[in-house]
Amino acid sequence: GAAGGGVWKSDNGGLTFKPVFEDYVQSIGAVRIDPSNPKTVWVGTGESWVRNRVSVGAGVYKTTDGGDNWQLMGLAETERIGRILVNPRDGNTVYVCALGHLWNSNAERGVFRTKDGGKTWKKVFYVNEDTGCADLAADPQDPDILYAGMWQARRYPWKFISGGPGSGVFRSTDGGETWKPIRKGLPAGDLGRIGIATAPSRGSRIYAVVEAKETALYRSDDLGENWTKMNTSFNVQGRPFYFAYLVVDPADYQRVYKPGFGLTVSDDGGKTFGGVGGSYHGDLHALWIDPKNSYHLLLGTDGGVFASSDRGAHWQMLAALPVSQFYHVTYDMQMPYNVYGGLQDNGTWTGPSKHTDGIPNRAWRNVAFGDGFAAQVDQGDPDYIYVEFQGGHVTRYRLSNSESKNIRPFPKPGEPELRFNWNTPLLTRPGRTGTLYLGSQYLFRSTDRGDSWARISPDLTTNNPEKQKQEESGGLTVDNTDAEKHCTIYTISESPKNPNVIWVGTDDGNFQMTRDAGKTWTNVTKNLPGIPDATWVSTVEAGHFEEGTAYASLDGHQTGDMKTYLVRTRDFGKTWESLSTPDLSGYAHVIREDLVNPNLLFAGTEMGLFVSVDGGKNWGKLTSGFPKSVAVRDLAIHPRENDLIVATHGRGIYIVDDLTPLRALTPEVLDTDFAMLPSRNGVQTLSTFEQRSEGDGEFSGDTGRDAARIVYYLKKRMLVGEFKAGVYDSKGELVEDLSTSRRKGLNVLEWSMRMKPPKTPPATALVPDPYTFFGPYVPDGTYTVKVTRGKETTTAEVHIIPDPRAKHTAAERAEQHKTAVEAYHLVEHIAFVVDAVSDLGAQAADRAGKLPAGDALRKRMEALRDSLEATGKKLAASKSGGETGEIKLREKILEVYGGVNGYTGRPTESLISQLAALTKELDRVEADFRAAAQKELAAANPELDKNKLPGLKLLSEEDWRKKDQRQGSGMLVMDPEPGGLDLQVLPYLWVR
Repeated sequence: GAAGGGVWKSDNGGLTFKPVFEDYVQSIGAVRIDPSNPKTVWVGTGESWVRNRVSVGAGVYKTTDGGDNWQLMGLAETERIGRILVNPRDGNTVYVCALGHLWNSNAERGVFRTKDGGKTWKKVFYVNEDTGCADLAADPQDPDILYAGMWQARRYPWKFISGGPGSGVFRSTDGGETWKPIRKGLPAGDLGRIGIATAPSRGSRIYAVVEAKETALYRSDDLGENWTKMNTSFNVQGRPFYFAYLVVDPADYQRVYKPGFGLTVSDDGGKTFGGVGGSYHGDLHALWIDPKNSYHLLLGTDGGVFASSDRGAHWQMLAALPVSQFYHVTYDMQMPYNVYGGLQDNGTWTGPSKHTDGIPNRAWRNVAFGDGFAAQVDQGDPDYIYVEFQGGHVTRYRLSNSESKNIRPFPKPGEPELRFNWNTPLLTRPGRTGTLYLGSQYLFRSTDRGDSWARISPDLTTNNPEKQKQEESGGLTVDNTDAEKHCTIYTISESPKNPNVIWVGTDDGNFQMTRDAGKTWTNVTKNLPGIPDATWVSTVEAGHFEEGTAYASLDGHQTGDMKTYLVRTRDFGKTWESLSTPDLSGYAHVIREDLVNPNLLFAGTEMGLFVSVDGGKNWGKLTSGFPKSVAVRDLAIHPRENDLIVATHGRGIYIVDDLTPLRALTPEVLDTDFAMLPSRNGVQTLSTFEQRSEGDGEFSGDTGRDAARIVYYLKKRMLVGEFKAGVYDSKGELVEDLSTSRRKGLNVLEWSMRMKPPKTPPATALVPDPYTFFGPYVPDGTYTVKVTRGKETTTAEVHIIPDPRAKHTAAERAEQHKTAVEAYHLVEHIAFVVDAVSDLGAQAADRAGKLPAGDALRKRMEALRDSLEATGKKLAASKSGGETGEIKLREKILEVYGGVNGYTGRPTESLISQLAALTKELDRVEADFRAAAQKELAAANPELDKNKLPGLKLLSEEDWRKKDQRQGSGMLVMDPEPGGLDLQVLPYLWVR
């Protein structure tokens, strides 16, 4: 279970994983397998390690078929579940440890129990509406003995409080019916978070890490009646709200592990701890020890899952899990373009949007340290990248030499300290080389790549002193990491229509704008419609068409308000209209206006990705190929490729490939029964291959298919009647038939822009050039797509262009195409000749009993075929496997074809002359074959006729082609699903 990435299942020990929880909230707090039935799995949603950016859950789910299907079993208002226990003697008895709401009080928290497999629940232990269950453990011999760590905690946008009179350790000996505190030996006064673990090999042994004025590890050897303080080492004490977790070795009650900043272990019952060594990512939140082999460990960290087979001495990362948490995403204008984004606790990275044969992890590059947030590319020189991490730490990174420079602004002597948000906004602007914006409580601007900064605003926040006491954050344990820094600028946007118009939103609810590049500012907060005071402004987006237009998303979840707030102004903030509708769900992180169609809007919330084609009147959820309820933290639209780049907080980066059809999907089009929609140009991408093999254990992003896209819309599913599509050239000749989809909604067909692969003579010799398996590219230009639906035919144009990176002239491309087609036909022609030879030999063998010369004819045909291609007779004679190295006419022709077809410019003189020579050679062989065959037929057929047998017949090329009915290469890649506006888009997956 991932903090924001759903539930994953592996059937091969963690080598590969598949997501099994796609339709539900992706924040996971607990996973528990029924000990009596491993196909029954319980999942508690809502992460319980409650840092400032923690998501929310939606209750407890159960599967009874190993993850194929899930059912919500209730407790939807618990918000976050930290632990689930299943009675090993009765799988219908289940306990849920619910922490409850983090940002406000609520009663649905504590310990819940079901005795009927989740049909009904009883809250069996409850302290108060501010105290929830943080951990739950059971006696290994008697499952009716339970231990609960109750925790009183609350987060505010500006501080965190851990601890209070509600916290404590409690025990039940009757299956949860009654509970009593067990405090003897534990510290007096208020307690904070408590982690509990029982020893599987000795039920009387219990360990607890207890947050108090002095956080410590405690141990009981009498079922919790008495406790002894055992240890106060750094990793035991460190950040107890985040690391209150213990795991006892199943075979050794004295060996207890303490995950935290790192992994430490005690072999003497907690008296002393030492590190286990090995290399793994820090911040540890999950640990599993194989009950049958204590040397086998699985470790869950902020950087992924690691496995050890030597009790932690060494670790291997299970690299197939794409559960990265991105905050922001942007792009450059390279070809193909790169994406850039900051990751929770994993730095800032850049990687390609396309890559040969998939995007491997090694194609990504780290450009900054820490909790990565904003990344921006210099608009004048893409060698410079600007990144921000952890509360205003800004660096300028140079891609060409990895040089990094600290460009963070500091206050001048006598000025107030700068307040930077944990997720400080950083912005560059198109066409503004070296220009940067950065927000603290003030707005800063640099025009020299960060070498100097000018403050262009007063304090734009409420500057509320009560919300600036970060030294008080943490409660019993101080926790001040800039994560609670408040009264700060959180979002910045400069108008694309007028750079003097700048919008700023703050985390304490202020909305400010300037129309004179920062000389004067206007607070437009009071004009926002129906939004509570101090609601966090999560994104502001200046309009791309009118300088007075701006959009904003606002987020109130940190005060317990889970509503979706989206607004728009058209008059510089004097008036606002709400764009929130019942179609939306989840608190809002981001809203973006399309760069071409002002009515096309995109929104990212904690519960998914949404689109509107009517300016925000209605919203549809994009779900096909995309997790339905993953948090979407940022969106960017690539201006050249028209891609929507999506930063999810738990499932990495996705790309919705080509927004062109969506831009044309107006309400009027949606009302029609059928419509062809435009798409971007089909690019004949430079042919590249890469010889590599990472194996199955590493994630590889989907690089998409090099194809032209044909897009159409069906208002209803087409059930009957003819429905076909074809691509035609400028002469009106059919180039290729395409398969069609009859599903309602958006449908996309992909055309490879190539001729069908050539029919190749079968043989045993390997021709290593991969381009022998592809047909030649069709000439670039404009093609017509005709879609026939019943009696109606609709046409659209498809524009094919060469790869812009290629520098070949039109004449060079034309010569390549001409030569490739000649080689293509030569490949097919030798295939025909080989088949004709084989066919004549097969006829002779069939009639050999009545034709004395039949066997001799068969042998002559076999010999002729052996001269044309590698048939493997050497291999058969040697009675072994291997490569014979045979190179016959077939192999020579294929090598030339592959060499011409794999390059989009003029072929070499050597290839051209070799093609001419091989053409002559095949013509000679074919002429000799036909002459000999005619003699054979003339001699054999009268004899066959006497025996009333069919005569021998030479296979014609026309008959041979009739046997080769290959299908077109059109392929359905979008599978619409019902619901919303039926705008179900399948994005290609770019995920680290």
